[in-house]
This record gives sequence, C-alpha cells and structure tokens, in this order.
Amino acid sequence: MSTTLPTAKKQGKRGVSALVALGLGAVLAVGVNMLSDRLLSRARIDLTENRLYTLSDGTRQVLQGLQDPVTFRVYYSRRLGAAIPVYGAYAERVRAMLDEYVAVSGGKLRLEVFDPEPFSETEDRAVALGLQGVPVDQSGEQVYFGLSGVNLLDDERTIPFFQPDRERFLEYDLTRMVWELSNPRRPVLGVISSLPLNGDPRAMMMRQPGVGQPFVAMNQLRQFYTVRDITPDTQVIEPDVQVLMVAHAQNLSDQMLYAIDQFVMRGGRLIALTDPHSESQATRPSPGQRPATDTSSSLSRLLNAWGVEAPSDKVVLDLRGAWRVRADPRDRVQAVDYLAWYNVPVAGLNRSEVATAELQQVTVASAGEVRRREGSTIEFTPLVQTSDRTMLVDSAAVRQDPSPARLLADFRPDGQVRTIVARVRGPLTSAFPAAPAPAEGAERPADFPAHRARTEGPANLIVGNDADILEDRFWVRVQDFFGQQVTTPFSDNGNLIINLADSMAGGEALVSLRSRGESLRPFEMVEDIRRSAEAQFRQTERGLTERLEATERRLRELRQGPGQGQAPANAVITPEQRAEIDAAREEIRRTRGELRQVQLELRRDIEGLETTLRILNIATVPLLLTIFAIGLGLVRARRRAEARA
Repeated sequence: MSTTLPTAKKQGKRGVSALVALGLGAVLAVGVNMLSDRLLSRARIDLTENRLYTLSDGTRQVLQGLQDPVTFRVYYSRRLGAAIPVYGAYAERVRAMLDEYVAVSGGKLRLEVFDPEPFSETEDRAVALGLQGVPVDQSGEQVYFGLSGVNLLDDERTIPFFQPDRERFLEYDLTRMVWELSNPRRPVLGVISSLPLNGDPRAMMMRQPGVGQPFVAMNQLRQFYTVRDITPDTQVIEPDVQVLMVAHAQNLSDQMLYAIDQFVMRGGRLIALTDPHSESQATRPSPGQRPATDTSSSLSRLLNAWGVEAPSDKVVLDLRGAWRVRADPRDRVQAVDYLAWYNVPVAGLNRSEVATAELQQVTVASAGEVRRREGSTIEFTPLVQTSDRTMLVDSAAVRQDPSPARLLADFRPDGQVRTIVARVRGPLTSAFPAAPAPAEGAERPADFPAHRARTEGPANLIVGNDADILEDRFWVRVQDFFGQQVTTPFSDNGNLIINLADSMAGGEALVSLRSRGESLRPFEMVEDIRRSAEAQFRQTERGLTERLEATERRLRELRQGPGQGQAPANAVITPEQRAEIDAAREEIRRTRGELRQVQLELRRDIEGLETTLRILNIATVPLLLTIFAIGLGLVRARRRAEARA
C-alpha cells in the first residue's frame, strides 16, 4: 500500500509532464510556422537547370529601379478555376510571381486582385480595359483572367488573358509591362526594308490569310521603341533616330546609301540584315503580282568599305539542326532534312555577348555567311554561327525549284564553321568620298549636314546575312483565341532582334530576361545520328536509283525490240534476248534489295541507341539504390564489428 501510492504519484507527474511537453511542442510548432510564414514565405530552392522559377537579374534591376509607383490589377474569375482546373493552378502561379514582384520592388509595385462577377461594375471595368472575356459554358457567361497595369501618368498596359501555353514567358510579359510603364519615353528605331514588315493593307483588303498582318517581331519592337519607317527618298537620317535597322532593303539609291553611311559616321547604331535569298519575299507576293524572281539583297558598297563581307550569291547549308520538311511525293521517304533551313542551338550562340548569352535557339533560312574582309583591322565578333558540318551552294539552288532530297544527296561538308550574324566594332571610313548629287528633281534640305570622312570613335554595328530571322513561320506560332492573336515562340528569333536593338540603344536590363522564354532540350545525339544516317542513305539511294532506272529502261527496250512501238504479239525472242531479259530482271531484283537494305539500315543506329538508353533509364535507378543499400549495409556491419571489438 505504501509503495503503490508513490508509484502512482510518479506516474501522474510523468503524465502531466508529458501533456505539458506536448502542449509546449504544439505551441513551438505553431510559433515556428508563424515565424517562417512571415520571414520565409518567399524562400525556396530552384533546382531547375535554367532556374526557371527564380527572378532574373534583369527583373530585379527593373523592379528595384522603379522611381514612381506602378499598380497592377488582376481580374480573375474564380469560376474559371473551378470549371477548368488547369487555369486555377496557373492562377496560383501568376499570383505567387506577382507577390514576388511586390516584395522585390520595395513597395513601388502595388497589387490589387478582383473577381469580376457577371453584370458587376468590376466586369464593366475589365471590359473597358480591353481584357478578354471567355465563355466557359453554353450560358454565355464570361470569365476573365487578365492584368491591367497603370502608372502615375495614367499610361495603361494590359495582358488580355493569361494563357497557360505562355507560362514559360510569364516573367518576360510581366517585367516588360513594368518596364514600359516606368519608361514612358521610348527610343526611336528607324526601319528601311523592302519587306512588308508593318503589314500590307492591300493584302488585308483582299483577305489573304496570314499575308497582310505585320510581322510579330515588329509588333514586339513597338512595345519598346517608337518605330519609324524611313522612306526611299530620304537624304538624311534624322538625329533622334538612335538605332537604324536595314532589313532586306533592295536596290537602294546612292542617296539612301550615303544617308546610312553618314548616320554611322555620326555615331549612329546600325543593324544591317541582308539576304542571299529571302524566303519571306518569295512567299509574300504583292496582291495581283507573281512571286518575285530577285529575292537577294546586298549592302556591299557600305560593308566592304567598312571591312565586312556578306556575299549575296551563296547560301550556307548545315546538317546540324536541319528542318524536317515534306519530301517529293515520288520519294520513298515521306520527310527529309532541308539543309537550307536549320536551327542554331546553344553551341552556335556566343555566350560571352549579352545579346545572345542566354538564348537557347535561333532559326535561319537560306542564310549567307558574314566574314571579315581580308586586311581589315575591325573587331569582328561572331554572334550566331553554324556547325562545322556545312557547305556553300549557289543561291540559285534554293531559289529556283529547290529539292531537299537533291541538296542532301549532293551535300559534302567542308568542315568550316561559318558566321551568320556578327557584331562589328572599330573606327570606320566612309564609303563615299563626298556627298552624291541629289536625284533628278530633288533638292537637298537646308540643314544638310557636312560630310564626315570617318567616325570620331569606334562604331558599333550588327551585320547579319539572313533577313528571314524576322519571318514569323520560322520562329513563332500565331493562333486565334476568341478574336485575340496569341503568339507562342518556338525559337528565340524575336528575342534576338530585341536584344540586339536594346544592346545598341544601351538598354540591356531586359536581355537576360527574354532569353528565359524558350527551354527546348533537343536530343542532339539522336538527331546527329539520324541526320548522318539519312545523308548517307540519300547519297547511296541516288546511285542505286539511277542504276535501277537504267536497268528498267534496258528491260523495256529488250521487250519492245529494236523498233519504237510495242513489240507484236507473235514476235520471237531469241535465246540471247531471253538471257539478257533474265539478267536485267535479276539486276532489278538485286538493286531493289539493296535499296530496301539501305532503308532498313537508316534507323539501325538510332534504334540501337534508343534501346541502350531505355535499358539505362530502367536499370539505372534500381542499380543505384541497390549499390546504396549494399554500401549502407557494409558501413553498418563495420560499425557493429568495431563496437564489439
């Protein structure tokens, strides 16, 4: 009896202590959670290779450089997320990133969120701002998921509707809006081109789909620049033009060339894009006219004087990254690599230049090379380069009835790496000894500047020999979303153009940001094996096909006899002719067998590599776990042995 009571008391005390400990643990857990929610609410670890979920330095620079407040108003219908869960998940992603923006801006960026109910004042404001309403069912009720931004000057920018397809471009879209609202005065970009970069009103009136619309790259440039077209009769580039882009400008007069020359001599920044064959011009004929036969452009008079060459008579073929296109209907293979159109991956982009440092891929089409002129002392920095599996062909080979199969069969790489786009720096000398006389009937302006024979300091130029970098179909998909044009880039051509313009104009804060848009991870090893196998197949197939056609032609001659017409039914075939016919049939059978064997071997290396990779993917993780378990067991056994000893 006496021993039981102390024991009970001890057990009671232990129970109370346990309850107190549990209570304190719960309080501690709640406190830690509250403290971490307040202090570490935005802390995270981004393990993605390209750090897709971490704000870029460009975004932080723009947000931390805000001088005046900017207000973001999000209009999000909760019903949209309930009806379509993918939009609900994306809305959380957008809200989390906007909260990050608010935190980094130090309070300069304000965020307001609204739920536009049907027939409410909030919905009326959303409609007035130009946000896109979308029906989710047959009742016709509209839902919204857009953003409106405004600054102190009441300048407005909107994202009509957040598309999950553009999630990897979310940071770019948001930071672009902040940058525009914080920089109301835009630099002036002058444009000289023979292409309908700003759209063709005649084609739009004739309702030619996809022809009359402005180029997507130009629409993007207008978001950052005041774009000004330079007319062909211009004698002087206006001083307020900070960057001049000459894109596939054909047959420029001496007066226009002199205006460009003197613009550079006065310190102006130039982006010169020539082209040995403009795919854009070839596929965009003017209404009522035939496709252009002269599709090349050149600035040789200027570039050669400045120490650069961009030949207009040669096109660079590249086996790496070649586009798969539809083959000839008579061909045995349904698709073939078109060596004149190819993607330039990360390996071909200069990582030390800010304009290309973070880009993932650039697509070129029928491009020519850019090179430093022999004896020139300029600083020549390649920005976009091919692989070493290239070959030069006459531009006529891609201009007049191009055959992808023929180009591939005749392809013989010479092992040279060629430059498509380059930056040129250094002091330059004018291409003109003096100002040319004005055109007949024209007069020089009263404020015509004096001739400059050379630049005062180092000039800064961008020279590219492919204007098809601007062509929509080579880098972006445009889709209609309830009357709203949605663009989804699959290559970084648009980013490259804007980055180049920004680097020339001096505003490089958004360069690193734009490059985060595309995260393509091509299987380069498999693609290289496939392209090499197909190139070999095409070369072998061509010889076998020619031999097969010659044998079939000989067989027809033997069957028809020496005359031109069909052999008579009662014609007698001599034993010698019969032997030749049998030999021809055997040759045809053997040739067809060789062709089939070549086709079967076309994918042998790829299938073998795929099998190896499949085995590695299946077996690697279990094997690593097994090795880890065995190693852990050995360590534990050793520790036990040491403890016993």
